[in-house]
Amino acid sequence: MKKRAAKTAENYIFINGKFFPKAEASISVFDHGLLYGDGVFEGMRSYNGLLFRIEEHLDRLWESAQAILLKIPYSKKDLQDVCIATLQKNKLKDAYIRLVVTRGTGDLGLDPRKCKVPTIFAIADKIELYDPALYSQGIEIITAATTRNHPEAINPCIKSLNYLNNILAKIEATNAGYCDALMLNKDGYVAECSGANVFIVKEGNLFTPPTYVGALKGITRGAIIDVAKKIKIPFQEKILTRHDLFNAEECFLTGTAAEIIPVVKLDGRVIGNGKPGETTHSLRRAFGDLTRVDGVRYKI
Repeated sequence: MKKRAAKTAENYIFINGKFFPKAEASISVFDHGLLYGDGVFEGMRSYNGLLFRIEEHLDRLWESAQAILLKIPYSKKDLQDVCIATLQKNKLKDAYIRLVVTRGTGDLGLDPRKCKVPTIFAIADKIELYDPALYSQGIEIITAATTRNHPEAINPCIKSLNYLNNILAKIEATNAGYCDALMLNKDGYVAECSGANVFIVKEGNLFTPPTYVGALKGITRGAIIDVAKKIKIPFQEKILTRHDLFNAEECFLTGTAAEIIPVVKLDGRVIGNGKPGETTHSLRRAFGDLTRVDGVRYKI
């Protein structure tokens, strides 16, 4: 007897106050988020029914919106409820949630005053950026020729929908056969990777670039700093060069989707002994503990 394939659960998208099946979810082609990358977003994670560090994510969303003069027509509590409702609607306890606020529908011109009402949508689904085996083996990366945006052009602290700078670096990595690419700022200092913050370990100390060199103020970045202090790993923000990464004892990337992924080789140079180090492992364990307690719980 032929087995019947399991039915895939319908995915629902929140758009401007309503839920739509994935196949029916749409926004206007005149939305300035689509036409010009004019909007902001947050990517969040839920772990076993806990929406991780939602308050920090919403604070950053509001900071990004303030920086581009975009008024969000919801309160932070409203958008927290939207994220939870989206997870519940899709019956997801472990998921990635993308919350987006665009300038809204306008015309083909640049003038944001033509956009009367912002567009807000939320998507919840599973996400896997890397093969699970790479978390124990580590990844190899290269340095991108594409430099990080200058803070006085498009400030990297604004988590905007204009991600072309990061995408170009990702294309470089993909074309060269690597997982990710390191991005330097205009002065040649380490900023971040295409979608993740960078940390190194040297002589038992943990270092990451300050945000003013072109790094996003990552939520996972902040969580790692917090757990490092808690488990007594000396930490310092420090301007870094590729030379510092080449000669680090350990290196890893952090991001909401990637969590903590070790880097064992940069531009052909082996980092440390070529394997994920004990400090990285300790931070991964401590971060895992944090994801069980730091956030807002919800029920399915």
